[in-house]
Amino acid sequence: MQNRHSINRDFYDALWSGSRLTRPDRFNTWPLISGLLPLALGRLEIGPGLRPRLPISGTCFVDISPPVIERLKALGGIAVPGEITDLPFSDGKFELVCAFDVIEHTDDDRRVFGEVSRVLKEGGFFIFSVPLHARLWTKFDALVGHVRRYEPADLSELLAAHDLVIERSAAYGMQPSNPRLLDFGLWWLEHRRREAMWWYNKVLMPLGMLFQKRLDFVDGLIDSAGVDEIVLVCRKRAVPATVR
Repeated sequence: MQNRHSINRDFYDALWSGSRLTRPDRFNTWPLISGLLPLALGRLEIGPGLRPRLPISGTCFVDISPPVIERLKALGGIAVPGEITDLPFSDGKFELVCAFDVIEHTDDDRRVFGEVSRVLKEGGFFIFSVPLHARLWTKFDALVGHVRRYEPADLSELLAAHDLVIERSAAYGMQPSNPRLLDFGLWWLEHRRREAMWWYNKVLMPLGMLFQKRLDFVDGLIDSAGVDEIVLVCRKRAVPATVR
């Protein structure tokens, strides 16, 4: 039986092998990201695929997919294979770390947040997205390798336990909500994966990019009623010297 690492790698190798790289400035996260870049000489993005949100040149990237690593390196990225639970970087190396649609794929999420906190400098920013609410779990979550959906209160406690303070958040994501449409897409992914990946990369993803909504950030944690996915801007708090 395949382990979760192999399931995730196989799915995303198939996805990225037929994909074009999408520039960071085409995403609705760019106004947020670009405003933080002057403060972030050291930058890391975890699991970017071919849809990085950070500028490629000069940014460190960690991914499990060889097609992704090859493409990012060719464009000036510092891309290496690795796991989010064991980041191959020294303590306090980065002012900015990003992880979009990644953490929910990992069994040991406490270790994930611990690793992110470890490689962040004090005062550094961590921007990430995760799906919300276990009651909204669908076959889509299972197919793409999700382990969980987060309850907002649990997520807040997990962040606080690793010295990560929520500064802003916004509703995020484009997962299909129509049950019939979802079942139709899942059938194609399960039985006609090559054709499904082509349609996703050539038609559905470009349409999704075209109809992106502006991210409406609020201070702290948003009211998550009716929200399927969330993006958070966190900051690593300073630890008093007597605690170290």
